[in-house]
Amino acid sequence: MRCPFCGNVDTQVKDSRPAEDHVAIRRRRFCPSCGGRFTTYERVQLRDLVVIKTSGKREEFDRGKLERSIRISMQKRPIEPERIDQMISGIVRRLESMGETDIKSTTIGEIVMESLARIDTVAYVRFASVYKNFQAADDFEDFVDKLRPPAPDQ
Repeated sequence: MRCPFCGNVDTQVKDSRPAEDHVAIRRRRFCPSCGGRFTTYERVQLRDLVVIKTSGKREEFDRGKLERSIRISMQKRPIEPERIDQMISGIVRRLESMGETDIKSTTIGEIVMESLARIDTVAYVRFASVYKNFQAADDFEDFVDKLRPPAPDQ
């Protein structure tokens, strides 16, 4: 592993342990050249996924991009970081186990929305506002109205 500080390719692993509910391995590394210390994470990747955008453009799946968008929607919500990590890992496992290497961005968006709806409705609405490209307050109102249970008949 290349040192992020000096570029030396001969770094040493000082400590390894499971991370994220045993989905990844966390490694503490040391660079004998500059003395820098850094952490890396190692994950199992079942297959290389390609995202097909709505424009038809193809790009490599980026777990970090998925994680950033979910964490933005979960900002300042009372959800434990471990639960968010578990949700992200579950989404990635689900995508990898679909059997296809090419996955439409809309499919990923729907899976994320489904997962967020089960955990936190505010994060669900935040993500939906970007995913569904809300343009006005009415868009929010219409979306939230669909979330509310129907009023009991009297």
